[in-house]
Amino acid sequence: MFDDFRIYAELGCRHIADLAGYDHILFVAALAIPFRIRDWRRLAILVTAFTFGHSITLALATLQLVSVPSQLVEPLIPATILFMALDAYTSATPQRPENPVTLQRYGVALLFGLIHGLGFSTYLRALLGTEESIALPLLAFNVGLEIGQLLILSMVLAVGAVLVPAVLQRRRWVQLCVGVTGGLALLLLVQRLGAWS
Repeated sequence: MFDDFRIYAELGCRHIADLAGYDHILFVAALAIPFRIRDWRRLAILVTAFTFGHSITLALATLQLVSVPSQLVEPLIPATILFMALDAYTSATPQRPENPVTLQRYGVALLFGLIHGLGFSTYLRALLGTEESIALPLLAFNVGLEIGQLLILSMVLAVGAVLVPAVLQRRRWVQLCVGVTGGLALLLLVQRLGAWS
């Protein structure tokens, strides 16, 4: 039982960190952009709200209680990244130097987690194959996803702490991260919308 849990947790962690599917990495990075290392506790809870959201739809879709066409889900994922990147940019204006985690931000993370969970579900269904019970694999996979997300957050916050203000002003750091995450999200969005035609 423990071995099965460990295997699915590792698969979840690897899936979130897979550079071939970098859209989920971009989302977590975009979520972290406007925050400082001192905000890590609040940010970890925010990411857990995202995890809670994708756990719900991941479970529902894996159990085949919810079915949303991938043609709809796939473009929505980069749209969520683009939204978070733009939100990070507006959150870092001089008029708003601090970026507290608000109830609204938790709601957005939860909502976008629902969308990302639908994206994860295809992969997990393929992994489960003929498993009789999916409760343990589903839980373990989500634990692995959460660990992977927290590692990504740690890296973004650590790089930001090293570069700001020694190399870059905080505003420049935010602009650079927004440009990278938002630009890649826009590229993904165009590609996925183009796949419809």
